[in-house]
Amino acid sequence: MLKGKHILLGVTGSIAAYKSAVLVRSLVRQQAEVKVIMTEMAKQFISPLTMATLSKNPILVEFYNPENGDWNSHISLGMWADLYIIAPASANTLSKMATGIADNLLLTTYLSARCPVMVAPAMDVDMFLHTATQNSIDILAKRGVKVIEPASGELASGLDGKGRMEEPEVIAKIIDDFFLANKSLSGKKILITAGPTQEAIDPVRYISNHSSGKMGYAIAEECAARGADVFLVSGPTHLKTISSKITRTDVVSAEQMYNQALACFNNGVDAAILCAAVADFAPVKAAEDKIKREKENYNLELTPTKDIAASLGTLKRDGTILIGFALETSNELANARKKLERKNLDAIVLNSLNDNGAGFGTDTNKVSIINKNGEVNEYPLKDKTEVAKDITDLVEKLLLCSNR
Repeated sequence: MLKGKHILLGVTGSIAAYKSAVLVRSLVRQQAEVKVIMTEMAKQFISPLTMATLSKNPILVEFYNPENGDWNSHISLGMWADLYIIAPASANTLSKMATGIADNLLLTTYLSARCPVMVAPAMDVDMFLHTATQNSIDILAKRGVKVIEPASGELASGLDGKGRMEEPEVIAKIIDDFFLANKSLSGKKILITAGPTQEAIDPVRYISNHSSGKMGYAIAEECAARGADVFLVSGPTHLKTISSKITRTDVVSAEQMYNQALACFNNGVDAAILCAAVADFAPVKAAEDKIKREKENYNLELTPTKDIAASLGTLKRDGTILIGFALETSNELANARKKLERKNLDAIVLNSLNDNGAGFGTDTNKVSIINKNGEVNEYPLKDKTEVAKDITDLVEKLLLCSNR
């Protein structure tokens, strides 16, 4: 759940600062990008070099680098982060956060942060239970700061009681659960078709197209990253899936893709995105043996394949979103509109082979999205991972409207 997430870790002056190193390592292992802000006192408990090595980013302490004048912008840091967690959070820092004191980079960044904030208090039992500390924690909690309750046990003072910073693996799990619970497509089931199909002529030859599957796979990963359970029906491709939220079924022919897509759709999905380049025609009969070149001309009889989009459009239930794709070479907009209406789609993604950098086999695409109400949204040439975000944004919007 943490892959690609920007996590800002604040470390304050506490003996528990050593745990922050373990936390950073855990977050980085889960492919999160971590930046660390330390207070001056925190440097007395753990080396900035250790934190820099584990986070793979320079450690931030001062507002600027006195050697070259580089400015560490607390505003930019607050905008960069998907989550700001202060662990350990000392009594001093908690009180300053509650009262709005901003006398170091860690605190000014807190006041500038637009992302969710968590704190993991760490201090001696008497400090933790003191009314001033408890009032500060209550104030922060009412403002929406997530407080990770400290554990009880032996403390650095030798006393036994509540105040031990929660263990790093527990904090990492809390962070993971937070992102999972706050994903925009959590609980949604989405069917995606991707890649080409291959229609056998004989055991050696087949009819296919130039689709690489990159667009469909990018959409699958983006939907999974937003918490959806993705059912990917893929034609032959060398691509691999990354997210554990993707259930992949490999097929070869249009007939196989039709059967798998129909079965998945009938099992109940919230949305279907039909990105695959399915063959419109297949040989009436595939030869059992390799066809020999024994004459000058060879006639191959073709028959239409089953139309996946049209079939799902007929079966579509209220509240289910169906999005199709149209790759055109002429009369692009008119052809896409006809397909949108004829197949009962909620939207159609149009791209043209006439646009440089769009279409099959490229890492980029240039699309227009046509909604059921006729609205056309045109997008510039982008990497397919970015186009996938635009398409997934549309899915979210349509699902939200369907639930009203």
